[in-house]
Amino acid sequence: MTEAFEIIGESRPGRWLVTCDHASNHVPGWVNGGDLGLPPKDMGRHIAYDIGAAGVTRVLADLLDCPAILSKFSRLVVDPNRGEDDPTLMMRLYDGTIIPANRKADAAELAVRLERLYRPYHAAYEKLAARRMDTVVCAIHSFTPRLRSRSPRPWEVGVLYADDSRLALPFLEACREQGWCVGDNQPYAGHLPGDAVDQHALRQGRPNVLIELRHDLIADEAGQTLWAGRLAPILQQTLARTGL
Repeated sequence: MTEAFEIIGESRPGRWLVTCDHASNHVPGWVNGGDLGLPPKDMGRHIAYDIGAAGVTRVLADLLDCPAILSKFSRLVVDPNRGEDDPTLMMRLYDGTIIPANRKADAAELAVRLERLYRPYHAAYEKLAARRMDTVVCAIHSFTPRLRSRSPRPWEVGVLYADDSRLALPFLEACREQGWCVGDNQPYAGHLPGDAVDQHALRQGRPNVLIELRHDLIADEAGQTLWAGRLAPILQQTLARTGL
């Protein structure tokens, strides 16, 4: 057992690797006694993890007959979808909420979190990605229907990508053909230097797509199963059509 990550279906034959960087809102006991100083209500919000993303990841990996890797720690402890030199690696303020235990955390504390959580997660991620030469990365995330003091977000799905849009753009168009409201690099920009897709797909030339799902659509098991079932055939068809 590891405190940093969970791998499912490691021996599955599929080309895909499904990833979930923000699967959990867990705070390890050695991090400020397992408490970041936030009430349970805040730890249940999107600031602590990607609501519904873990469930979608599990079902999607089953449907694609491929492995998946999921983090086992809250993004508020240390964010595995940031580069080690990113100033948002350990958030002190997120969507209007101060994170008390991070507010006072120093460089030594961050170094421990990197060594025990962040780096083991990325080492395992890369090992899975390198298991075959033609791995395709599909990163699953979720987004809140609105941020505080912001307008509601209309998108059901966001498709994010950086310079390598070989898979993402055809997939985006295929999603729009379903009649869904799909964001093109919305609600977030598709690339942060050093993020997980950059580390494990872009730098190695692996085809990739990052899918954001609005979390009210996948907040329960029924929604997670529904959307994984919708996405799996489109992913497979798009990959086949592009010849990647």
